[in-house]
Amino acid sequence: MTETVLSSATKEVVIGFDRPFVIIGERINPTGRKLLSAEMKEGDYSRVESDTLAQVAAGAHMLDVNAGIPLADEPRILAEVVQLVQSLTDVPLSIDSSIVAALESGLNVYQGKALVNSVTGEEDRLEAVLPLVKKHGAAVVAISNDESGISEDPDVRFDVAKKIVERAQDYGISPADVVVDPLVMPVGAINDAGRQVLKLIRRLREELKVNTTCGASNFSFGLPNRHGLNASFLSMAIGAGMTSAITNPLHEPEMAAVMGANAVMGADPNCGEWIKKYREPAAEGAAEGAGGRRGGRRRRRNA
Repeated sequence: MTETVLSSATKEVVIGFDRPFVIIGERINPTGRKLLSAEMKEGDYSRVESDTLAQVAAGAHMLDVNAGIPLADEPRILAEVVQLVQSLTDVPLSIDSSIVAALESGLNVYQGKALVNSVTGEEDRLEAVLPLVKKHGAAVVAISNDESGISEDPDVRFDVAKKIVERAQDYGISPADVVVDPLVMPVGAINDAGRQVLKLIRRLREELKVNTTCGASNFSFGLPNRHGLNASFLSMAIGAGMTSAITNPLHEPEMAAVMGANAVMGADPNCGEWIKKYREPAAEGAAEGAGGRRGGRRRRRNA
């Protein structure tokens, strides 16, 4: 079975078909977060520190690190943030940028085997990113769109993913180190988006035999009770074969759905992780009380 091995200097995480689902924390990203963006631009990384620690405490297995700030020195900031995050936690990182120079800057300081986020099927992007992935011995997220944009047809998206996997092999990158993002569409805008992506996930697993990831919250965009819908989507995507997702581990419904799906799929032996998380602690004094009752039951002697 396909296994994508990522690592920090001291810790390894494996994304794989028969492995527990991997949560990649999404919070270290200034996109849509004006305060974080302003702080990072000024070199204030205090919120990055707190987001790092909170996500790991909540159960993230990896962290996505992005420094996409308009009119800022993204290569410098991304390198600084990668170094900071690696000083705070040993979980592996996904280095996330649309700017190749920033990816290279982050990879230059990274300790371990990173996940590069991302490459698309566009020729110039393939030619710029894939040699960088090979040079640094990294793995890469392959996003299923190309020069023609994002197709609503899952078969077209499959063909783009196949092209990226084949081009990666031309550069000496194993299919095991290509994690495909099938592109999750918002179900509020496209009624059969769920069925489309579940079909695509199955094909990617069964035909290309690659691991998969996604931006899970895209599915519920624009709808109420987003956490409930994201949780339903994640559990069904795991059943279809998805092996990781970039999402917010601070959201309990999504995390419970992932842990439950791990148990259903046999990726949580004896439901050990589920029990550790959700078993209610014994009531205070219960053990002593039980012992006292047992101790007090003495056989009555005949006079």
